[in-house]
Amino acid sequence: MRRIKWLDEGVRVRIESEDDLWVLSQVCGSGCLVGMLSHRRDSTTGTKEDGRAKSAERKPMWIVLEASETAFQPFTDNLRVHGVIKEARIDIGSHHTHVVGVGDEIEVSREGGLSRMDRSLIKEAVASGNKARAGLIVVENDEVLIFEVASHGIRDVSNFSLRGGGKRTGDSSAVRKEFFEKVAKETRMVFPDEMPLVLCGPGLAREGFEDDLKSLGAKNMFVNAPTSIGGRAAANEVLAEGLADSLLGEHAMVEQVRAIEEGLRRISIDGAVTYGLRQVANAAEQGAVETLVIEASLLRTEEGESEWVAVADEVEGSGGRVIQASTDHDSGQQLHGMGGAIAILRWKLD
Repeated sequence: MRRIKWLDEGVRVRIESEDDLWVLSQVCGSGCLVGMLSHRRDSTTGTKEDGRAKSAERKPMWIVLEASETAFQPFTDNLRVHGVIKEARIDIGSHHTHVVGVGDEIEVSREGGLSRMDRSLIKEAVASGNKARAGLIVVENDEVLIFEVASHGIRDVSNFSLRGGGKRTGDSSAVRKEFFEKVAKETRMVFPDEMPLVLCGPGLAREGFEDDLKSLGAKNMFVNAPTSIGGRAAANEVLAEGLADSLLGEHAMVEQVRAIEEGLRRISIDGAVTYGLRQVANAAEQGAVETLVIEASLLRTEEGESEWVAVADEVEGSGGRVIQASTDHDSGQQLHGMGGAIAILRWKLD
């Protein structure tokens, strides 16, 4: 995300990647004013009152609407913001939907200014720049799992397995070789050469798979990371243990995963950690919270806004850090299951 300028009550930014849309989906909540260049048919061209001629030209214009709802699916290329038009050349008071995509410039503001949490999330997105997405491939002797890693999530792409599938005849090594060659071809179709790839797994099969990809002409940047376990857990181990930091270390999601996993580790040993609104608020009052990892949406819901925002402000006021997390990865789902927030403490509370 590129910041164009700060406004009196908001900010103007340019969307540089699909990952920026997740940030905007959090910020552009109900009541937010969202302005961008859009298109509208002139309502005076219809034959009925307030009607429109479908053949009328859609005119480009700057439209500011008051958002009522947003629709965003992770790993897609647009964010839909629906609301009522507040400023435009025509149709003030009518409903409109902004479709925000990569390359668009957009102004986001609120009466009285954006919240500190919104400004913080935008600043982090601007500072991180346009981090490249990456492929994460778990390779075992009889299974290959393919994921796509973005700044705020991980997406299942494909799952290939030799397990089951009925009776096989002939040389098993030849069957396996054919299997890996087929998966390598499929992988080449999914990931372009400019996307870096992380190959991981508990054995040596990943090295042979890298050779298969290169023999097909793959020019991707590769990181080969051994893991202690296979399956989806191997992908989580790569993220949590920093096994591919040369490619993934600066992704916001990796930071989230590590903080959540550290919190879970401390829970398992009865360490300096707590979760739950009342417990985290108590720790924040004592200045004990070193890092608060919290679902970004919890800071923007009517139910949680006043209480959780107050807790987050207290954490930052005592020199702690607030990480606004997504739930589009396994650790984020674990965080959600615990109520949406976990606090890593400076010392253990009684």
